[in-house]
Amino acid sequence: MNTVGSIGTLLVSTLGTIYLMAILLRFLLQLSRADFYNPITQMIVRFTDPGVLLFRRFIPGIRGIDLSSLVYAILFQCAAMYALIFMSGYSFPNFGLILTWGLAGILNFILNIYFWGMLISIIASFIAPFSGHPALVLVRQLTEPVMAPFRRILPAMGGLDLSPIFVFLAIQIIRITLVLPVGANPAFVLGM
Repeated sequence: MNTVGSIGTLLVSTLGTIYLMAILLRFLLQLSRADFYNPITQMIVRFTDPGVLLFRRFIPGIRGIDLSSLVYAILFQCAAMYALIFMSGYSFPNFGLILTWGLAGILNFILNIYFWGMLISIIASFIAPFSGHPALVLVRQLTEPVMAPFRRILPAMGGLDLSPIFVFLAIQIIRITLVLPVGANPAFVLGM
């Protein structure tokens, strides 16, 4: 790979990862019913509106789930993988393999968002438990629907919340069973 290809790969993977994260955050924040008027949510919506609104014309939402942003994220992942493969000088694999890698990459990216969101939420609960900072409020709103089922199952342990441990275990089990067997090439899949 030449210098131009290396710079192109760096730019596509970095900027593509940031944009894909914004698309997935939009999907997950809408799924978790986060505050739409949070300034960070507003920024994410404005940043991703052009592509999502284009897909929303053709793909309706189902029961409050914005399928247009999810389909947009999958297609963006596949397009970015094609661009990275092209810049690396490899021959293109068939679309089925690209789509499988893309779906595995999207699932892995969502798991990473929840992993880091949970970690931020845990640290913030020790450092600033009653903070009203928009970023921390958004992280809590994002992770609460994932932790709530585990909180219902586990009894209260004298002020200790053990549900994040089981969420981390669930994330790793999903990653081991659904993402790793696909064998996606991390050099081409965003978020891997």
